[in-house]
Amino acid sequence: MTASLRPGEQLASTVCGTKVVVVRAPADAVALTCGGAPMVPAASAPDAADGKEAVTLIGKRYVDSADSVELLCTRSGSGELRLGDEPLTIKAAKALPASD
Repeated sequence: MTASLRPGEQLASTVCGTKVVVVRAPADAVALTCGGAPMVPAASAPDAADGKEAVTLIGKRYVDSADSVELLCTRSGSGELRLGDEPLTIKAAKALPASD
């Protein structure tokens, strides 16, 4: 299932407790999944309890390799975030400039 994402949109997993907010979205429709199932709007998502170790971590930003999608995790869960077949990775922090 592909869908157009909008910045500020809140999404949730249907198979684990993961919830995210879209920070950056591509113009095209994409297939965003968590734990192998499509992400749905957070308001309509069932409350999925998670008893497993967290894979998505609260407060971390997740991006694809092309840097076209950025998600902020607002609730940890055991599912892996994917854009199509590509797993999303934690965005690296920017290095601060050296002080003189």
